[in-house]
Amino acid sequence: MSMRIGVAGCGNISDTYFRNLPRFEGLEVVACADLEPARAQAKAAQYGLRALSTDALLADPGIDLIVNLTVPKAHSEINLRALSAGKHIYTEKPLAVTREAGRETLALAREKGLRVGAAPDTVLGGGLQTVRQMLDQGAIGQAVGFSGFMGSGGPEAFHPDPDFFFQPGAGPLFDMGPYYLTALIMLFGPARRVTSIARATHPERTIGSQPHAGEKIKVNTPTHVNCAVEFASGAAGTLVVSWDVGVHRQPNLDVFGSEGTLALKDPNTFGGPVLLRKAGETEWREAALTHGYNTNLRGLGVADLAAAVREGRPHRANGEVAYHVLDLMHSLLEANREGRHVTPESTCQRPTAMEAGEIYLKLDFT
Repeated sequence: MSMRIGVAGCGNISDTYFRNLPRFEGLEVVACADLEPARAQAKAAQYGLRALSTDALLADPGIDLIVNLTVPKAHSEINLRALSAGKHIYTEKPLAVTREAGRETLALAREKGLRVGAAPDTVLGGGLQTVRQMLDQGAIGQAVGFSGFMGSGGPEAFHPDPDFFFQPGAGPLFDMGPYYLTALIMLFGPARRVTSIARATHPERTIGSQPHAGEKIKVNTPTHVNCAVEFASGAAGTLVVSWDVGVHRQPNLDVFGSEGTLALKDPNTFGGPVLLRKAGETEWREAALTHGYNTNLRGLGVADLAAAVREGRPHRANGEVAYHVLDLMHSLLEANREGRHVTPESTCQRPTAMEAGEIYLKLDFT
């Protein structure tokens, strides 16, 4: 039996979900809602859905799961209302803006016996799952650490509604950091302690995209964050996330071992290439991907959640991991403000690896 899905939020990212979710076994998108009714109506007409108000979407007894694509400040309200209405949730990152709201979400889900899923699900793609398998099999010896870098000039140049990116609960740490931190948890497990140096280089931004081109945005969150993270497994490394760096030559994510290094593409993608260079070798070589899902298949985490409900097992892109990521991001900002290492209050289980032949797509597509 299919899990019937309602989508809350019909903004920039929603088309990817509307296109992808029906391609997975066990998922049926039936309705959508947005604070701007015309936007929901347009998406409903385009994808053959019912356009509802947010209240009607959350109250609809024919919907089993809400995919929450609203802006970060609305995540916790929608998630809590959906859970209160007896629905599973899968939310875009971050899980919530505050730790308190994140804890409340998980507590309500436990009370109701419901699932909390959360982006990113790029960590379930073939690229990172190949790195995980190679790391677990000792391809580069003992895990030592990592180096990650995400740098760009910022989303105000291209996003149609970029203001929220520069408010608390967003910025490059909360917007892009989850891709990297979730990937690192998939590889190394939960973090032990963190520290950081952060700044907002420009107090104001000018929008370059329509329909708000020329308007000014007040920057109310750090836009350049240098992070150091130590994991309970012993691996440690650095991560830079920045919207103040328009040009650079830094790799996205390198994983260091006692006998070599694995280089991974942007964790905001699903695929490869994965490069391997062993100690003593003079050239990088491309490793064969061991897993599928190598194109933009946002929604894979929803499919895994639905399968996990049917099979009675934990799902991988889960609320405990998402809360640990949220806690880490707040801990990083606290470390910057207080000039010290911070121990996160939370932990989580390292998600189980994807099976190489695990297929949820209706079509023969990997």
